[in-house]
Amino acid sequence: MKLAEALQERADLNRRIEQLNSRLYRNSKVQQGRNPEEDPAELISELDGCIARLEYLIAKINICNCTTKTPDGKSITELIAKRDCLKIKIDAYRDLAGNASSLCDRVTRSEIVILSTVDVRALQKQIDAMSRELRCTDNMIQQLNWLTEID
Repeated sequence: MKLAEALQERADLNRRIEQLNSRLYRNSKVQQGRNPEEDPAELISELDGCIARLEYLIAKINICNCTTKTPDGKSITELIAKRDCLKIKIDAYRDLAGNASSLCDRVTRSEIVILSTVDVRALQKQIDAMSRELRCTDNMIQQLNWLTEID
C-alpha cells in the first residue's frame, strides 16, 4: 500500500468513527417498551474494529514519515513540520499586511494621522516567497506520499 492510500484510509476511518459515535449516541436511549433503531452492541463492535485499524495505520504512517527521506536527507516528518509552520507564518504575515494596508483617511487636517509601521510591499514579497516555498514543500510531501510503500 502506498503512503497516500494509508492517509486516505486514515481519513475515511476518522469519518467512519465520527459517524459511529453519532449513531451510538442516537441509539443509547429509547422509550420504555421500544427498541433502538440499531443494535448498540453491533455499533460498538464496529467502532472497536475501526479504532483498532486506525491505531495500526497511525503507527505505520508515523514510522514511515520518520524513516522516509527526501533526496536532500529530510524526513517527511520534517517536511510536514516545515509546511505547518509556513502556513502559520504566512497567515500571520497576511494579517499584518492586511491591517497595515488599511489606513484611515482623514477628512479634516485636525484629525489624527494613522501610519503603517511596516513596509507592506516588502512584506507582500516575503509572503509571496513563503507561499512558493509552501507549494514546493507540499508538492514534495505529496510526491513522497504516492511513491513511498508502507509496510
